[in-house]
Amino acid sequence: MWKLDLEGDFFRIFDKDHKIAGYFVPDYGDIFPEDKADEVIEQMHKNHDKVQGGYLTVPMVKFGIFDSKEEDMDVIYVESHLSDVSLRLGLWKDFLLQNQMHHAIRVAHTDQDMLSLTFPIKFKDMTPLEKNAILGIIQPTLDLLHQKGLL
Repeated sequence: MWKLDLEGDFFRIFDKDHKIAGYFVPDYGDIFPEDKADEVIEQMHKNHDKVQGGYLTVPMVKFGIFDSKEEDMDVIYVESHLSDVSLRLGLWKDFLLQNQMHHAIRVAHTDQDMLSLTFPIKFKDMTPLEKNAILGIIQPTLDLLHQKGLL
């Protein structure tokens, strides 16, 4: 159901419909020299170096009002969208509290009308920088988010 594609120093996560479902950024550790980070990370991928985890970023909520094509919106339109946002935030809040997950919420870098949620994933064992190996570890999390209607 999920597919990973390497894009620079992170993996794009695609769903079964080939739509972007999120991003996984491996924790590369401390890289020296810092000015050669891109080259070092590229070599780490070529060598399938092992990492101990990374950060998963997924869409959290889309407001549907900040990129509206409507020049003028009425209060009912705005209230309807914010009500939907509130329901979705409630689902995320319940999930995050149940799982006691450390997380960060930001405006999505690709959509100013959306919030994204990022949380760390620590692997049980060091895992090679290889998309199938990483997918095998993050897939249960992706499946759970999908099952809960969050992804």
